[in-house]
Amino acid sequence: MDISIIGSGYVGLVTGACFADVGHNVICVDNDPRKVESLQAGKVPIYEPGLEEVIHRNVSAQRLRFTGSIQEAVENSQIVFIAVPTPQQPDGSVDLSFIEKVAREIAGVLTDYRVIVDKSTVPVKTGEKVRESIKRYNRHGAEFDVVSNPEFLREGCAVADLMHPDRIVIGAQSERAIDLMKKVYEPFMAPILVTDINSAELIKHAANSFLALKISYINAVSAICEASGADVEKVADGIGMDRRIGRTFLNAGIGYGGSCFPKDIAAFIAISEQLGVPFNLLKEVQRINAEQKNRFLKSIREALWVLRDKRIAVWGLAFKPNTDDIRSSIAIDLVADMLKEGAHVTAYDPKGMEKARNVEAIAGAKFARSAVETVEGAEALIIATEWAEFANVDLAIVKEKMATPIVFDGRNLFDPEIMAKLGFHYHSIGRARVTPQ
Repeated sequence: MDISIIGSGYVGLVTGACFADVGHNVICVDNDPRKVESLQAGKVPIYEPGLEEVIHRNVSAQRLRFTGSIQEAVENSQIVFIAVPTPQQPDGSVDLSFIEKVAREIAGVLTDYRVIVDKSTVPVKTGEKVRESIKRYNRHGAEFDVVSNPEFLREGCAVADLMHPDRIVIGAQSERAIDLMKKVYEPFMAPILVTDINSAELIKHAANSFLALKISYINAVSAICEASGADVEKVADGIGMDRRIGRTFLNAGIGYGGSCFPKDIAAFIAISEQLGVPFNLLKEVQRINAEQKNRFLKSIREALWVLRDKRIAVWGLAFKPNTDDIRSSIAIDLVADMLKEGAHVTAYDPKGMEKARNVEAIAGAKFARSAVETVEGAEALIIATEWAEFANVDLAIVKEKMATPIVFDGRNLFDPEIMAKLGFHYHSIGRARVTPQ
C-alpha cells in the first residue's frame, strides 16, 4: 500500500521504516529541512537498535523516501498518518497546535478519498476535532475518514515492538477505513482490536498510566522494605508470580522518566479534570515518582554528609537503556541537583552523551569516554541508568580506580552480597545497605 507519515520524529520514523520493511511504499514527511536532508543522506537522527539498518535497507529498495512536502505525501498515499509532536503545556494538558496545523494542511491539498490516521498520542475527542478541521478547510470537498491508531512503542526496542506487536488498535467509524487499516497491518499478523475513535484514544493514555502506576507502586513498596529490612526484589518476585499481576514493570528504582510517561500521565489527569471526573490516583503516582528521586538523593547526602566539592561519578544519562533519549531523564535531574549543591560530577552514557552536552542544567558536569574513566578518583558512584555495559564492567577495576568505593545503585543492577565481598559500601533501592566484609 502507499502510505505517508507526517512527522519524522521518534514514532514517525520507526513506523515509516517498519511499514516499508513489510513491503509498503512509504513517504516520511518533516517540516525541518535539515532533518529531511540528513535522512536523505542516510543519517539517522536518533539511536534505536536496528532502526538505521531498516531505514538503509528500505531506502535502497526504494520503498522509503523523505520529503518536506505534505502535498506530495497526500497526493501519493492512500493512508496518511499524523505523527507530529504533542508537547505538554504548563498545566499538564496537551498542545494540539501541531495536529491542528497538519490537519488544515492536509485538508488544503485533499482531492481524493484518503484515510487520515492519528498516530500521535492525543487526548480523547481529538479525532472529532481533526475531522471538524479537515471538513472546514477541505476546499475540494474530497471524501475522507479519520482513524485513531495509537502506538505502543518502547524506546530501546521500538523496532521489535512494531514488527511484533501485542495488539493493533484501530478506532474508526467507517468500514471502508477499517478495511484499509487492516490491510496495512496484515503483514504483522497481530491481534486487531477495532473500537470507536474515543475508546482508541483513551487506550493509549490508560495503558501508559497503568504501567507508571505499577512502577510507582513498587517504588512505594521499596520504601517500606528499606524501613523493615525486607528485600524489594524478593517481594516483587512474589507479587509477580501471580498471573493476574505479572513481574514486568515491578522493578524498584529511582523513578520513571522519558518522553511518554510523565507527559501522558499529566495529560490524562488534565483530560479527566476537563471531563469532570478527576483521576486523583494518578496524582499520587506522580507524587511517589518525584519522592523516589528525593529519597535517593537523601540517601546520598546521608552517606556523604556534604556534597560540596565531592567527586561523584554518574553512570547513565539517558532515561532508560538502549536509547539516546534524555527527555525527562531522572539521571539528568540527579546530576543537575548535585551540581547545584557544589559537587564535581563526571558522567558517562553509552549513547546519550552528545545530547546531554547541550543540556544547560548540567553544563558544569564533565563527560568521560568510558565507564571506567568516569570513576577515576571518584568518592562515590551513582548508577542512574541500567545499561548492560555497566552490568558487565570489571568491578575490581572500578574499586581500584575509586578514591572511596561507595556505590549508590538507583537501578538495583548488582547483587548486594557480591558488592560487599568486593569491598564496596553499597546502597540500593529497597534492599539492605551493605558494608565491605
